Amino acid sequence: MQKQALKKIIAGVILCLVVTFVVVKASDALEQSQKNEQDKTEQTTKKTGKVKSSEKKKTVMRKPINWKRSSETVAYPDLDKAKDFWIHVSTKKSRVYLMDGKKKLYTMYASTGKGGEQATPKGNWHIQPEKGEFFYNGESGEGAKYWVSFKDHGVYLFHSVPTDENGNFIKDEAKELGKKSNSHGCVRLSVPDAKWMYKNLETNTKVVID
Repeated sequence: MQKQALKKIIAGVILCLVVTFVVVKASDALEQSQKNEQDKTEQTTKKTGKVKSSEKKKTVMRKPINWKRSSETVAYPDLDKAKDFWIHVSTKKSRVYLMDGKKKLYTMYASTGKGGEQATPKGNWHIQPEKGEFFYNGESGEGAKYWVSFKDHGVYLFHSVPTDENGNFIKDEAKELGKKSNSHGCVRLSVPDAKWMYKNLETNTKVVID
């Protein structure tokens, strides 16, 4: 009986050792496979300069677009640190880019002019002294908050999504921000973005619209 018990113990120990050996080998093989895949990815990146989409830096643009909130999920730039600050407006992309030389500091969702007589004027302009917290245009039946002029001294503006005469935002128009060119020639922005522009833009800041 003792011999049989001893044989069972020895057999159990041997089985445990075999299982442990197999597990260790499998683990080593998996680790090596992962390392090979990583090496292959690094080599491909070095050759092509491209990285997989999953490895690309996550965007800070707020999605879905919300006209009540800032366009990016990070803080607005500190303009005191910018050496060559200017503003680029892309009518094609419905975006406003805050630039420092060639470096993009911040991107804002925008809506520019519909076209024709209501097109946003393309060219090089500059921020003008005229600005205000609210206006209402009886001819167009729309107003806006936090406006800053960039052409013709109060005609072409950066401002919030439109409001009615009482300052209530027109939601049907606001929801097109960043998606559709539907202004009368001005550049519409989200409410926080327009307020930041109103408070921070200095007269003579260059504005390039294309």
